[in-house]
Amino acid sequence: MSLHLDKDLQKKSESPRRYAAWERPWVGAVPTIAITPVADGRTGAYEANVAGTWRMVQKVRDLIQSRVRLPDGTPIRVVTAPEIVYGPRTAALAQAFYAREGVGANIWVSRSWAYSDELMGAAMGIGSSEWPQAAYGLNQTDRPGAVWLKAFTAAMDEKKRPIFCIYNPDLEDENGPLAPYVEDRILRFARAAAAVLELRGKNYLSIGAVSMGIIGSDVRRNLMLHYLGMGTVSFDMVGIRGRMERGFYDHEELDKAFAFMKSRFRFDFGQGRRPQPPDDLLRECLKMTLITRDLMIGNPRLADPAVGHAQGFQADVEYAQGCNAIAAGTQGQRQWTDLYPNFDMTESLLCSSFDWNGWRTPFVVATENDSKNAIGMLAAWLLTGAPQLFADIRTNWTPASIKKATGRNVEKICPGGLIDKRNSGAGALDYAVDLFRIAGGRKMSVQEAVAAIRADPRRQQKLMDAAISRTLYMAASLEYFPGDGLSSHYRTPGGIPMTAYRYNCIGDQLTCSVVEGETIELPRPVADHISRVTDRTWPETFWAPRDMSSFEYMSRIGPNHDANSFGLIGADLITFNAILRIPVDMHNVPKEAIFRPTFWDRCGGDDYRACAALGPLYA
Repeated sequence: MSLHLDKDLQKKSESPRRYAAWERPWVGAVPTIAITPVADGRTGAYEANVAGTWRMVQKVRDLIQSRVRLPDGTPIRVVTAPEIVYGPRTAALAQAFYAREGVGANIWVSRSWAYSDELMGAAMGIGSSEWPQAAYGLNQTDRPGAVWLKAFTAAMDEKKRPIFCIYNPDLEDENGPLAPYVEDRILRFARAAAAVLELRGKNYLSIGAVSMGIIGSDVRRNLMLHYLGMGTVSFDMVGIRGRMERGFYDHEELDKAFAFMKSRFRFDFGQGRRPQPPDDLLRECLKMTLITRDLMIGNPRLADPAVGHAQGFQADVEYAQGCNAIAAGTQGQRQWTDLYPNFDMTESLLCSSFDWNGWRTPFVVATENDSKNAIGMLAAWLLTGAPQLFADIRTNWTPASIKKATGRNVEKICPGGLIDKRNSGAGALDYAVDLFRIAGGRKMSVQEAVAAIRADPRRQQKLMDAAISRTLYMAASLEYFPGDGLSSHYRTPGGIPMTAYRYNCIGDQLTCSVVEGETIELPRPVADHISRVTDRTWPETFWAPRDMSSFEYMSRIGPNHDANSFGLIGADLITFNAILRIPVDMHNVPKEAIFRPTFWDRCGGDDYRACAALGPLYA
C-alpha cells in the first residue's frame, strides 16, 4: 500500500528549503495576557455589575497596553474574555477563546462577589498550571470585591495554583483612575509574566564549554528547561573559526562595521610586538561579533546564493537559521584566547543598545559562558528593556583602605565601602553614561527611561555619541590573552541607581540574589589609583549596596561574577522569581514592595518553603 500525499503536502514536499522571515529577532508568539472579568450570575446581581466590571477591565487593559513593552519595543498583547464569566460554561468559552489567541497568563477582575470555585472555573479549564495568574478585587463596601477575592485565592491556594492578590489598601473610587498601589501591582505582575512568556521555548546558546573551571559556565540543561522552560544549544568554538576561515558572514556588513568603529571610537592597540596588525585585529574581533549574532538569531543573507556568490562564500540555509537563542555565552578562555583574540569586543557591542546599524535592542551575551549570570541578565533585560552589565566582583574597598592607599577620605561618599566591578572589556557601552540623564531624569523608573529613549531618535543619538566619546578600546594584556583582543575601557558615572543580581545553582536548585544600590563617583585621583593598581584596560563601575556594607555584599554573594541593571528593579525580580518558583536567597528590597502569590503566606512567608512545595514551574 502506498500513501499518496494530498495536494497541500505534495506542494510542500516539492518546495525548496528557504529562510523564513520573522518580524522580530527571536521567533515566537508575542506574550499574551488575558483579562477575565467575573461576576455573580444571579439575575439582577449580574445585570447590576456588568457596566462597572467592564470599566475595571478597560482600566487594567489600557494600563498594560500603554506601559508594558518587550525589550524590542513590541507591546504585549492583551485580550479579554468574550463575556463576563459567571459559571462553568462561560469559563469554558473563555478558555477556548484564550487557546485560539495563544494566551499564557491571566488577570481575574471583579468588583463584587462571584462564585469562587464551584462555578467560576478555577479548576475547570481557565489557564493551566504553568500560567502566571493574578486577581484584582475592587475595594469598596456596597459590593465588596474582597469577599470574592479572598474566597478565590483560598481556592487557588488549596489547589496549589499560585495566584497574585491585588487589593488596594484604601477604598477606591470607581469613577477615577486606578489607584497607584493597584497600578504598581498590575504592572509588576504584567512585566514579570511577559518576561516569563517571552523566554519560554527559546534557547540558551553555549559557545564553547567551561571556562577555566568556573562553575557558572557549567551549563545545566535540565535547570534551564525545568525552571525557565528554555532549551540549550551547544556550539563548539571550532565552528566560529570555521565560519571565519570560510568567510561565512556578511562581508558588506563587516566593512560597514569596520568603518564605523575606525571612525567613531578611540583605540590603544598597545606597544611593542603584537600578534597581528591593528586593522587585522579589529576586523577579526568584528567577524566574531557578526558570527555570534548570526548564531543567536540567524541571518537571511547567509542563505541567499546571490549574496554568497558575490561575497565568496557558499550560502547554506541550515547554517543561516541560527539557534533562536535569547541569550548566549562565549567560553573564550583559555582554549580560544590562547590562540585568537578574546570576545571582549563581541560581548561589549552585542550587549549594548547600539552598533553600526544604529540604536537597537540589546543582546544578552555572558562572559566566559557563565550561564547562571546570563539567566540574570536575561531576566533583568526582559523586565526593563535596558542593556545589562556583566562584571567581576573584583575588589572590596573600604573608606579606610582607600585612605591608606590614596590619603583621601571618602567616608561621606561611601561610608559602607564600595565594590569595584570590572570585567575584561566586555561591559555594555551604555554603562559609560547615565541612562537616566539622557532619558530625562533620575526620578524615572528604568522602564520609563528606556521608553523615553526608544521614542526619541535625538535621545538615541545622544546616548550613542556620549557612550562612544567616553569609551576607549584597548589592546588586551598578552599575559592573560596571548591571542590579543580589544577591551572596552570606560568609567561609569556616579549616582546612578543600579541593581546587582546573581543566579546560583545549589545541587539541582536555582536560587537568586538581588541587591539594590547606587554607583559611586569617586574623586578622580582615587578612581585613577584603583584603575592603575587593578587593570586599566577594563571598564570600571564603582558601586555600593543600600543598607549593607560592601564587605557584607562581597561575603554573601555567590560566585566571582554578578550582573547589573540600571534602575532599582529588585521588586520586579522577586515577582519574576516567584512565578518561576526560584527562591531568593538574599535581597535588600523593602518589605512593602515585595509582591508574591498568596501561597507564600500559607507557607509562613518562607520563599524556600513555598518554592519547595510547588517545585520548578516546568518540571
